[in-house]
Amino acid sequence: MTEDDATRRHAVPDDRIRQAARLYERAVFGGEAEALEPASRVLDAVEADLALARGRVAHARFLQGGEEDPAEPALFQQALRLYQRLGDTRGEAESLFWTGCYHQVVRGDDDTAVPLLERSRELAARTADPLTASYALRHLGIAHHRAGRLAQARACLEESTRLRRELGFLPGVAANLVGLTYLAVQEGRRDDAVALAAEAGELAAGSGAHGVMRDVEEARAALELPPAVRPNPS
Repeated sequence: MTEDDATRRHAVPDDRIRQAARLYERAVFGGEAEALEPASRVLDAVEADLALARGRVAHARFLQGGEEDPAEPALFQQALRLYQRLGDTRGEAESLFWTGCYHQVVRGDDDTAVPLLERSRELAARTADPLTASYALRHLGIAHHRAGRLAQARACLEESTRLRRELGFLPGVAANLVGLTYLAVQEGRRDDAVALAAEAGELAAGSGAHGVMRDVEEARAALELPPAVRPNPS
């Protein structure tokens, strides 16, 4: 990731649009034709971030209502093309993850999703982006689980969980522990499953992750595990 990319990650869109306006003025009024290229790059960065954000919102709507937004994959592809043009490897890793996530979650197509997720994990590691790496690993774990490769699924989910613990991303840890609960039962580790489900419930409740808490309760019911112990209200 270049210095320009790092700056872009910490700038709000309005700042970058104002920066493009200043570059325009330098080109038009100052006769600096060379100002046009950085102006275009700044606007490409804004457009990439916006496309990625819109795609994520479309994905969230699918998760809430189950209805696919046909614009979702095009938004992720637009972001990917722009990040690649900018040489923004970190943004490329994010876009590859979300493209893979779309194919896996919305389309149920792990064959298409897995290579995208693998590439996302590789680029995230290269750019020291543990959050994106944790997402890619989680969904690679899901693909292995679906294919019956329980050991590989467990390894991916455990590594994703380790990264999320280091980041303090507790709702994400809880979500992974739900998956590890199912795996533990399938591997005949019922005591581990009970402990994993209990921790998942505690983390979900403590971090206000009500959506994950529903997944915890569903897992408990499906696996006939003891009910979650809920903290007393304070």
